[in-house]
Amino acid sequence: MELLAAEAPLTEIEERLRRARDTLPGTETEHLERAGRTVAGIHALFSRRQQRETELSGLVDTARDLTLPYDLDSLLSTITRRTRTLLGLDMSYISFRDPDAGDSFVRTADGHASALTVGYRVPHTAGLGEEAIQQAVPMWSADYLADRRMRHSEVLDEVVRAEGLKAIIAAPLRFGDDAFGVLYAADRNVRHFTVGEVSLMSSLGDMAAVAIEKTRTLERRHDEVLHLRSDTCRIAAELDELRSRAERHAALVDRALAGGSLGTLVDDVARAFDGAASVWDMAHRPLAASGTVPPAVEREMREATRTACARRTPAALSTGAWAVPVVAGDECLAVLLVHPGEPLREAGKTSLRLAAQSVAVLLQTQRGEAAATSPFRDELFEDLLVAPHRFTQQFVERAHRLRVDLERPHVVVVVRVEGGAQGRAAGWAAAYARRMDGLRSIQNGCIALLLPATDSSAEAAAVSAELGPLLDHPVTVGAAGPVSSPGLIRQTHQEALRCLDALVSLDSVGTHASTEDLGFLGVLLSDNRDAASFIHTTIGLVLDYDDQRSTELTKTLDAYFAAGGSPRRAAEALHVHPNTVSRRLERVTELLGEDWLEPERALEVQLALRLHRTSDVLQRKDPPPRDAPAGPEARPAAVPEAVHAAGDASPGASEDASSAIA
Repeated sequence: MELLAAEAPLTEIEERLRRARDTLPGTETEHLERAGRTVAGIHALFSRRQQRETELSGLVDTARDLTLPYDLDSLLSTITRRTRTLLGLDMSYISFRDPDAGDSFVRTADGHASALTVGYRVPHTAGLGEEAIQQAVPMWSADYLADRRMRHSEVLDEVVRAEGLKAIIAAPLRFGDDAFGVLYAADRNVRHFTVGEVSLMSSLGDMAAVAIEKTRTLERRHDEVLHLRSDTCRIAAELDELRSRAERHAALVDRALAGGSLGTLVDDVARAFDGAASVWDMAHRPLAASGTVPPAVEREMREATRTACARRTPAALSTGAWAVPVVAGDECLAVLLVHPGEPLREAGKTSLRLAAQSVAVLLQTQRGEAAATSPFRDELFEDLLVAPHRFTQQFVERAHRLRVDLERPHVVVVVRVEGGAQGRAAGWAAAYARRMDGLRSIQNGCIALLLPATDSSAEAAAVSAELGPLLDHPVTVGAAGPVSSPGLIRQTHQEALRCLDALVSLDSVGTHASTEDLGFLGVLLSDNRDAASFIHTTIGLVLDYDDQRSTELTKTLDAYFAAGGSPRRAAEALHVHPNTVSRRLERVTELLGEDWLEPERALEVQLALRLHRTSDVLQRKDPPPRDAPAGPEARPAAVPEAVHAAGDASPGASEDASSAIA
C-alpha cells in the first residue's frame, strides 16, 4: 500500500510480493495473492486514468489549435498530424467526397510513404470510410486486408497494400446532415483499438468537421468579400465614368444651346473621344468635321447609316469608326461619325449616343432659328420671282442681312410631290434651304429652292435623293441655272418649271432632270436658248478635233446623215474612199462615245450639226453691231429664228418646234 501510494512502478511492487511470499507461512499466502491482485488492479486503473488525462490534454490542445485562423490546407495538415500523434499510429489522412465525380479524393495526408498522395482518387462505395459514413460512428479493423466483414475495393486495397497498412480506423466528418469526408488513422502493424482510442477518434472527427466547416465558411465569406470589394471598385469606377460622361454631355448640350456653330461642337466631340469626328447629312454630304475620320466603302457607309437609324444605336465600321444616328423624335436628322483614339467599351456606346443628342439639339436649334427667319427668307424669294428687276440693289442688301449672297452662282430647283405629304415636304425644304444657305418658296403647289451651286443637274439629283426616301409619294424635280444676278432668277425659275412640266409630259413622273439633261429639249425650254452651249455639249469634241488637226469629221458627219446612214454613199458625196469614211466615223465614235448613233442621241447630233451650220452662215452674213448688248440677258444672235419660235411655244409643242427647226 505504501508503494502504491508512492506511485512506485508495478515491477517494484511485484518484487516486494515475491520476497514476502518466500518469508510468510503458507496460511497467509492466499491473503498476500489477493492483496497483490488488488494492488495491480489499482495500479492499472491509475495508469488508465493517467493515459486518459494525457489523451484529454492532447484533445484540448488539439481543440485549441483548431480554433486558430488557418487556411483550409493548413488546418487539414494540423488535424492529420494531431490525429497521428495522439493515437500513436504510423499514418493519418483525410478524404473528401466529390458528388459530381462519384468518388473521394485524398485532400491531405501525414506519415504516408508514397501511395496515398494528395489528389489520389478512390471509390467511396467500399471500405471503412463508407461504413463509417453510413453508420455515423467510427469504424475500425485490426487487419484491414484480412478483414472480410466489409466490402473491399481493388483500388483501395491496392493503396493499403502499397502503404503496408494493417490496422485502420475511420471517423466520419459530418456537419449537420452533410457527411463531406472521412478522417483516417492507420498503423503498419496488426492492432486492436481500445474503447478510449475509438472515443478519441470520434471526438477528433467531430472537432475536425466543425473546424473544417468553419474554415470553409470563412473562405467562402472571404471570397464573397473580395468579390464585393471588386464589385464596389468596379461600380465606383463606373460611377466616376458616368459622372464624367454626364459632365461631358452637359458641356456639349450647353455648347449647342449657346448657339455655337456645328464645327465647334464637332471639335468638342472629337476631343471628348480623343479622336476625330464628322457630321454627315442623310444624303451623305459632310456638314462639319474635326480631324480625319478614316474613309469607309460607300456601300458599307450607307448600310451602317441605315442600320444605325433603324435601330437607333451606334453601328461599327470596319475602319474602327462608329456611325451614330442623330435623332430628333422619329426623324433621323444626320449621322455622326466618330473615330475614337482607343477602342470603346460597352459604356462608350452610351457616350456616343449622348454626343449625338447634343448634335441633334444644335440641329434642332438651327432648325428653330430657320423657322423664325423662314417668313423673311420666303418673302425675299417670292419678291424675286414677282418683281425681279425692281430695286436690284435692295434685293442684294436684304439677302446679305439674311446671310445669302445673290451675286454668287445659284440654281433653281422646283419640286412637285405627287400625291400627299406636301406639308412634310415644305418643312423639309425650309430646313434644306437653311442648311444649304439658300431660299425656299411655294408657288402653285410646287416647292421652289434657290441654292448656291453651279451644276443644276447635280442639285436636282441631290434634292431627289434626300427628299424621296422621306416621303411615301413620288417626287418630280426640275432644275435650271446657274445664274449670278437677281434679275435672272425669275427667268431661271420659269425654265425649271418648264423642265418639270416636260418630265411630266414625257411620262417621267418621280424622276429628276435639269434643262441641260434634256438635250435639245432644254434649248427649247430655256428662255436664253443657248444654242452655242447645246452645240458645244453635243459635238464640241468633234469641232475641236477638226480645228486642231484640220480634219473633216464634221463634214463627214453631215454627209453621213444626208446619205441616210450609208458610208458608201457618203464617200461618193465626199469624193473619198468608203474606208476613209469608215475610219472617220470610228474617230467620231472615239470622241462622242459608242451610243452616238442611238436614235435619241443621233437626233441631238443632227440638230447640233444643223444649228452649227446655220450659225456659221448667219455669222458670215449678219455680223452683230459693235454696240450690241452683251451679258447673260442678251439674246444670242447666232440662234436661228426657228429655235426662238420653238422656245416661245409651250413645252407641249416641242415636237412641232423640232419639225420647224428641221
